Amino acid sequence: MSPVACSEELFAPVGRGIELCYQTFGDPDDDPLLLVMGLGGPLNWWDPELCEAFARAGFYVIRYDNRDTGRSTVLEGRVARSTLVRAFAGTRVRAPYSISDLAADACGLLDHLGLDSAHVVGVSMGGMIVQTMAIEHPTRVRSMTSIMSTTGKRTVGWQHPSLLPGLIGGRKPGREAYVAMSSAFWRQIGSPAYPQPVETVEKRAADTFDRGVSASGVMRQMLAVLTQPNRSARLRSVRVPTLVVHGLADKMVHVSGGRATAAAVRGSELLLIDGMGHDLPPELFETFVGAVRRTADRSRP
Repeated sequence: MSPVACSEELFAPVGRGIELCYQTFGDPDDDPLLLVMGLGGPLNWWDPELCEAFARAGFYVIRYDNRDTGRSTVLEGRVARSTLVRAFAGTRVRAPYSISDLAADACGLLDHLGLDSAHVVGVSMGGMIVQTMAIEHPTRVRSMTSIMSTTGKRTVGWQHPSLLPGLIGGRKPGREAYVAMSSAFWRQIGSPAYPQPVETVEKRAADTFDRGVSASGVMRQMLAVLTQPNRSARLRSVRVPTLVVHGLADKMVHVSGGRATAAAVRGSELLLIDGMGHDLPPELFETFVGAVRRTADRSRP
């Protein structure tokens, strides 16, 4: 199997004082594919083997850290835990930034790379971001894949109650504590049919900590998620080929979120996977790549 070209981690100023760290895989002349990760998820949560598989399928792959994540710009200020609790309860609160701002960051990265548009794939919060790109920046999106995400409607895509303490609870400082906490949480939300080795989960957590972790940044992202609008009506205007992927064992975002997303986008494909939770198991890489390639090909004249 021929090697896939991979760039170093690079930096892109995207406006509003934000700089994003990104990395590319594959041939720049291939179809651009922007990978958008979820809450607190840096670019290394996109497995290099998955990125290389996308590149071999004819994509120029771009993975990046959202603002407040990894090596991208980390903002100042803190979100009070009481504010987060009120937002969980549905009370109107003011967020430091919105999902729309995160979508604008993604478009700024495309600008930096000289790309008028790209195929976009988003996971969880990343799914919310790519949905917002397709709504607010339709000319920038060639096709959209929303994985384990939701529309912003509060009656779908809910979290299992057992996860709430881990989402809003305090965190102990230090690398060892982060690895232990992260590994325990992934065991809660991961795919029961495709369990990942403890060593794999712990290494990803350690790599994540070493690249930079901001607890206050995760809180700001979480507030953006909790204050997002219901996109259901506006998703009906999306005309690009759309794939919605969701695991039937997802505790972090109930499968109703994926079903609602697919129902809102005309002509979308809904792919439901037995035994898949809120992660991207290597056993499913071939499935993901084939489905995204199929969706992208639907955008061709």
